Amino acid sequence: MIGLSGAAGAVLVLCGQVRSALERKGLPRRELAGGRVRIEPRYNQGSGFGLFPLKARQMAVPSLAALLALLGISGGRGLGAGLLLGGGLSNLWERVRHGRVLDYLRFPRAPGPLKKYTYNLADLAILLGAVLLVLRPRRR
Repeated sequence: MIGLSGAAGAVLVLCGQVRSALERKGLPRRELAGGRVRIEPRYNQGSGFGLFPLKARQMAVPSLAALLALLGISGGRGLGAGLLLGGGLSNLWERVRHGRVLDYLRFPRAPGPLKKYTYNLADLAILLGAVLLVLRPRRR
């Protein structure tokens, strides 16, 4: 079974490799899965979904605080916590190192407003990690 550090490390490495590959290839655009998924690389210089007006490097402290709080609440164990940590650290690392995050996945057939946003692998790891934490049986 994959634990916290294994999942977090795998997400960090994979996210870095995907970003490097996309930038090496000149940020190509293409459709996958019959148009259900689009590779549309875009740089996000603000916060998640561009909702807050803070610059990327200003997000470092609040992002790290939120990650630590979520890990504390979750008990800091298991695959869900590892995915959440790895995705959060990957986005944080990109913000600090590059001053922006590379988002590249769009789902044009997703329901509601989800179709208008562009995501990256770290965002998907955060989402899956959060779902796993919510669905995880509680220990008494």
